[in-house]
Amino acid sequence: MSAAQKSRTGWVALARGLLAGVCALSALALAGCGGSSGMSSMPSTTSSASPPTSQNTCADCGTAMISMTDAPGDFASYIVSIDSLTLTNANGQQVQTVPKTTPVDFAQLVNLSEILSAEQIPAGRYTSATLTLDYTNAAIVVDTSSGDVTVPAADILGPSGQPLSGPVTVTLSLANDQPLVITAGTVSNLALDFNLTASNTVDLTANPITVTVNPSLTATLALDTTRQVHVRGPLASVSAANDDYVVNIAPFHDADDGFGQLTVDTTSTTSYLINGTTYTGSAGLTALAALPAGTMSAAYGTWDQSTDTFTASVVDAGSSVTGNTSDSVVGTVMARSGDTLTVSNALVFLPLTADMSWHFGFQRQMTVTIGSGTTVTEQGQSGTLPIADISVGQQARFTGSFSSSTSMPTLMSSTTAGGTLDATSGSVELLPTDGTGLFSSSATGEMTVNLQSLGDVPASTLTFTGTGVTASQDASAAAYQVSIPTSFSTSSLASGLPVSFQGFVDPYGAAPPDFTAGTVVSYGQSRAVLSVSWASPGDATPFSVLTSAEMLLSQATLQGAATDVIYIDGTSIDPATLSSGIELVPDTSTSTFQSFAIVHTSSHMIDTYGTFTDFSAALMSDLGTASALRVTAEGTYGSGGMLTVDHLIVALNN
Repeated sequence: MSAAQKSRTGWVALARGLLAGVCALSALALAGCGGSSGMSSMPSTTSSASPPTSQNTCADCGTAMISMTDAPGDFASYIVSIDSLTLTNANGQQVQTVPKTTPVDFAQLVNLSEILSAEQIPAGRYTSATLTLDYTNAAIVVDTSSGDVTVPAADILGPSGQPLSGPVTVTLSLANDQPLVITAGTVSNLALDFNLTASNTVDLTANPITVTVNPSLTATLALDTTRQVHVRGPLASVSAANDDYVVNIAPFHDADDGFGQLTVDTTSTTSYLINGTTYTGSAGLTALAALPAGTMSAAYGTWDQSTDTFTASVVDAGSSVTGNTSDSVVGTVMARSGDTLTVSNALVFLPLTADMSWHFGFQRQMTVTIGSGTTVTEQGQSGTLPIADISVGQQARFTGSFSSSTSMPTLMSSTTAGGTLDATSGSVELLPTDGTGLFSSSATGEMTVNLQSLGDVPASTLTFTGTGVTASQDASAAAYQVSIPTSFSTSSLASGLPVSFQGFVDPYGAAPPDFTAGTVVSYGQSRAVLSVSWASPGDATPFSVLTSAEMLLSQATLQGAATDVIYIDGTSIDPATLSSGIELVPDTSTSTFQSFAIVHTSSHMIDTYGTFTDFSAALMSDLGTASALRVTAEGTYGSGGMLTVDHLIVALNN
């Protein structure tokens, strides 16, 4: 029997995914193009393809709104560059929608949709998208049960088993009945999902660990409204009369704003953090309007499909945008001793430099010092807080000044402790923090869990010393006390089964309770991820049943797999132990976003399908001449080994 590859990231990311559905998302209304030049810290080249025609000169153009997200994978960090994204219409004409190389950490995109581009392109029926990812300076950190491991370049492998040190191009064919139709003067969506689990095979038995890359992505023609949407870029204009502002899109952590424009709607409850000061509603929009054009901004919010509009729930601007003007660290407090914090799984940012380069990387641990001069705020809330509100397990963004020993080469390659951020005259923004645990008991407005993870790091790595009013009241992972909304019914919770929650850690030195949750998700509401892989050349008959209504992976087939695991909110199941195997059936509800794809690894082609029926028919045909290398599915897990899927990818060896 194959042993399930176990790591903490899969289920930690799933827990984050469960809570994403209850987060407020925003909606997008688009306008023209913008543009100044810039470079990233990773090699930046301007595409040789002609840039899209601007709205001002193309009467027959419409807006192609491109968003990017990804599904969970076993990675603490996965930094590569998007070299280009080209759309091809039915006549074979190509349009480049990403004007320059853009580095991104895909591990940070789990259950987040980033607006990548909103360029104006000629009207037409676009049938495929070609994505080039550059692994030349890839920084990949595998998240294992025993800690984070940086994978050297020599151990990042292509499908042939040779080191992968350059660009990889894949072409995604859109479903025949679901092309991307661009109409003059309108907005059309293309939502790309780069699936980390399906795209990478991590060999934890190798010494050193290897990662084999087979990029796998799917596409839909609508943003998934269960995911939070992120829009970033310099301000173009602000309209108090319309309660909105226009941003020149600069996705991820890029300095260039040549990716089109977007109108961001705001409301009376939109919260703002502008140059370290909090605002709410119209006061925030007024403060935003006082900033000069070109000031960097970032917004999170909700997408309204009926109106194709984006409404921000949170807006950051100026120095409050991560890495804009100050050194920054985003991570989880794993220990606190007085005014010294140890921050885990840190994304580290150096600000924009004279050569227009952004620098960011991953560090396993960082030291952050705080003091009476540190400004503390909480995302979504007005006013400032005392530094005591920064406690163990809290996710936060810290700004200040790095010590001279902190350099980008170290940050890009090291997972050891190192580097200090002096935030004694800086700021800390507390961020909504996810937790998972095994439910133990409940009382009115409170539950006790055996904590498994907090702030996306294992509970076993957290040092809770000093969190309680007295030493005997320090938080304990074995009996972690969570304050929950009184409206939440604990009848859905069962002893020993996982539960997820999101909110903020209670102040340092004030426990119990240890955490105040705004949302709680029970095991019965959880999503599951199935990952099964076979060693090359693969399995020619992976499904004992393959019809338009179901696919069955038998127990014998699963036992012959190289890896097989189901992640469900804090737990993992070896499907090979299930006597009836795993049955995959399509989700028939109309409220879910569904995507199905067949990845042809040798030809770097991906075929997508709008329905399970079309997908299964194509798979039956392809398996006549090819073998399966991997099956990756997402959905809800029921009794008897049934997984009701809305996302399904099968990788073949052809």
